[in-house]
Amino acid sequence: MADFLKHECGIAVVRLKKPLPYYHDKYGTALYGFNKLFLLMEKQHNRGHDGIGVGCVKLNMELGDPYIFRERSASRDSLTVVFKQLMDRYYQACKRRDIDPEDPTNVSRYFDFGGEVLMGHLRYGTSGEFEEGSCHPFLRRSNWETRSLMVLGNFNMANAPELNRKLVERGQHPVFGTDTQTVLEEIGFFLDQAHQNIYRRSKVNKVPGTEIPGLISQRLHMPRLLRKASKIWDGGYAIAGAVGNGDAFVMRDPNGIRPAFYFENEDFVGFASERVPLMTVFELEKEEVSEVPAGHVVSIKNTGEVTVERFADEKPKTPCSFERIYFSRGNDPEIYKERKELGRLLADPILKSIDHNLSDTVFSFIPNTADVAYHGMMGGLREYRRNKVKEAIEEAASNGGLNEKKIDDLILNNWPRGEKIAHKDIKMRTFISQENGRKQLVSHVYDISYGVVKPGESLVVIDDSIVRGTTLRESILKILARTEPKKIVVVSSAPQIRYPDCYGIDMSELGKFIAFQAAIDLLKNSARASLIAKVYDDCLVELRKPYDEMRNCVRDIYKPFTAKQISEQIARLVYPQDIKWKGEVEVIYQSVENLKEALGDDCGDWYFTGNYPTPAGTAVANRAFIQYCDGIDGRPYDLGL
Repeated sequence: MADFLKHECGIAVVRLKKPLPYYHDKYGTALYGFNKLFLLMEKQHNRGHDGIGVGCVKLNMELGDPYIFRERSASRDSLTVVFKQLMDRYYQACKRRDIDPEDPTNVSRYFDFGGEVLMGHLRYGTSGEFEEGSCHPFLRRSNWETRSLMVLGNFNMANAPELNRKLVERGQHPVFGTDTQTVLEEIGFFLDQAHQNIYRRSKVNKVPGTEIPGLISQRLHMPRLLRKASKIWDGGYAIAGAVGNGDAFVMRDPNGIRPAFYFENEDFVGFASERVPLMTVFELEKEEVSEVPAGHVVSIKNTGEVTVERFADEKPKTPCSFERIYFSRGNDPEIYKERKELGRLLADPILKSIDHNLSDTVFSFIPNTADVAYHGMMGGLREYRRNKVKEAIEEAASNGGLNEKKIDDLILNNWPRGEKIAHKDIKMRTFISQENGRKQLVSHVYDISYGVVKPGESLVVIDDSIVRGTTLRESILKILARTEPKKIVVVSSAPQIRYPDCYGIDMSELGKFIAFQAAIDLLKNSARASLIAKVYDDCLVELRKPYDEMRNCVRDIYKPFTAKQISEQIARLVYPQDIKWKGEVEVIYQSVENLKEALGDDCGDWYFTGNYPTPAGTAVANRAFIQYCDGIDGRPYDLGL
């Protein structure tokens, strides 16, 4: 993707079902779970570079021994930093003989992460400050194991102001910098309630005090209290948590917006935000990895018993399309197939754009994530060419047969020609803050293969999506223009991004979307600017209504124009004005219909269509338009009151 997007987070959980000596005997190390946690996080490093956090809960610790631990870092290369620090501590303790690596019980007691419940989080922040204190997991300590709580997740709550207000009404003092605290405190509130109810009944029944903790631990039912806690949540989420007694859970939002997968056998349960890390780390086949069902929680009691239970009413499933198009690793078998299909479905509009002239066109892609869609695009073009060859052979056979010239002209020539034109310099750092200097650096993030495109040829390049158009205008098109093609066609495997996301992706400010800019320009240029003011007033009216009664007024901005008209205006907006090249630029976007054909009808499409799966999403869209008109920067899902 040319326009870099941040995406909120990856999760990894390893819950060992048996005592550590079992893993030492079977796998040769008491740190089996800890090592697997690191691998699960490393294989999902694409999901978070702002910071990481890891947590551990140990089961059956002696009274007086700590049982819950956490490490976090927002430093550069934080994943390596945290695990190296932890392993350095371990090896130093072994060297001092404080820890005996051949004694798993000793490891459990003296190594912080020698436990049975291990959790990790990779952060791409879409709200809050990027510092260690905002890294997951968040921890709520108590001298009761059954009231201590650790929570992490890949989520964004679109109704964060209401969640904070709820905490204030209870008498709490929330910190508005992150919605993670609201989730932690909401779960913690109902955990406290469940704990106190069992405690009171135990006292009434004259249960000895020393037996009460075990009774509470036995009777805690996480799915029940999570159903209560999540009633007011509106957003996309995959949330993992652990109670100090060893109960653990992973829950997924009712619409299945955020992804979560798991694998269970007799030794452990493993969770990750993507399927492939589980397949790779535990050497599994695709069929062995299950998706956490939308609106369900996978709960593991401290006894090791695993249940999958519904915690929320059933809703239409709308998984995030960008997971499939861009964020998730492309080596997942389903995602690879879908990305290829997205590319293949663009063959027809591309052929129309170049007048079906394959012999004078070079095809390429924007590195580093559009290569799979590129292969699908080339497959679609070759399919078209094969059909043309078949028709030509049949026609020649009925008109006197083939000769050498006809074979060359009809069969061997005019096949789609793919080249690697753009090269991304992954070492390039655009660290200069001054605008002029930064633009100069940005323009050199990509380089080209010289001498590949001949004068008079067209150049077609495919990207996963075109969101803001900034890199396209300031860098990519300037670089591609150096090849001096007759025409540059930029193709997006995703449709036009027209509406803000509020469920985890860092794209919520309307004014930054190139499609929105194009629509506004078209309104102004066609003497329909009054519609902007009308939509502004309509948004104000809608925002006074309850969430579930609002309509998305921002849709009205796009109604006067076809998708083609908006794409044509986008091409004009991204055309670099400060270069000598004067060729044509065309921008082609995927259609929403083709998106659904490739990904399935249940794919989430709200950023393309404005059809938000939750009520607060519509409110965010209306609020984003108000902020745009008022010149207010920042995310429209404000975390204050």
